[in-house]
Amino acid sequence: MSKVPKPVRLGFERDCVEIPLDLLHVTTPLPPGLKGTAKYLQIRSSVHAIGLVEPIVVTQNKELAGTFLVLDGRMRLEALRDLAAKTVLCLISTDDEGYTYNKRVNRLSTIQEHKMIVRAAERGVSVKRLSDALGISEDAIHQRFKLLNGVCNEAITLLADKPVPMGVFSSLRQMKPFRQIDVAQTMNNLNNYSLKLVFAMLQGSAPDQLVEEAAIKMRRSGMTETLQRLERELAAVQADTKLLEEGYGPANLQLVIIKTYIKSLLDNATVVRWLAKTRAEYLQQIQLIADIKQLPVQ
Repeated sequence: MSKVPKPVRLGFERDCVEIPLDLLHVTTPLPPGLKGTAKYLQIRSSVHAIGLVEPIVVTQNKELAGTFLVLDGRMRLEALRDLAAKTVLCLISTDDEGYTYNKRVNRLSTIQEHKMIVRAAERGVSVKRLSDALGISEDAIHQRFKLLNGVCNEAITLLADKPVPMGVFSSLRQMKPFRQIDVAQTMNNLNNYSLKLVFAMLQGSAPDQLVEEAAIKMRRSGMTETLQRLERELAAVQADTKLLEEGYGPANLQLVIIKTYIKSLLDNATVVRWLAKTRAEYLQQIQLIADIKQLPVQ
């Protein structure tokens, strides 16, 4: 006889609710001097310009009925207090022990950020308001609007969630679509999204793989100069690779040992609860370390 499956318990309340800021408490105060950092000022500017994008995650305070403990969103909460807000939209968690929030945060890639800015503009958000919210100049916003101009959809899809520097796209725009796809696949296969690699592949492209303007420029520069630049770039890439190879093995072994120990800590609900209440900033960093799948390739 088959067992009846146990019902799945929701980790959050179904609906977000507006909660007065006076009822929200943090287990540890923000570090001194944090309000002067660029990160905090950017969050404050964003909240002031376009409001709160994600709700604050809270849980019921068992020690003081009617109040809540903040699990995620301390800086956003502090920004709202600086802006004299009275209430905030909150997502209420039913579990304050086993869920690790920052571990499940996906950082925006360059392409995702571009699409977010374009979508905001399509909804009527002005360039000035976007500039204030993101803490960057209006010229930089205009550049992000045009980031993917001249890049084929297939290459965009391949790089959609990858940590690609903005300068890579200026090189891709000089290539024809098939060459863009080839370069994007190579970057994914090597897990290397550096400007050096893309520039070397651009210089190594045949004229018929480039758009007309780039092909004419390459012919004018002469093959000798092109080959010399290519050799210099490849030599630099090889030197970087050699340095990585020397330290990569031992560093990866250390990472596996550290991650195994940290995972054992995060699997212990008592330890996680203690860290959340007394050393929340340590818990966030430990969760980030536990989420590392491999050492980054510079």
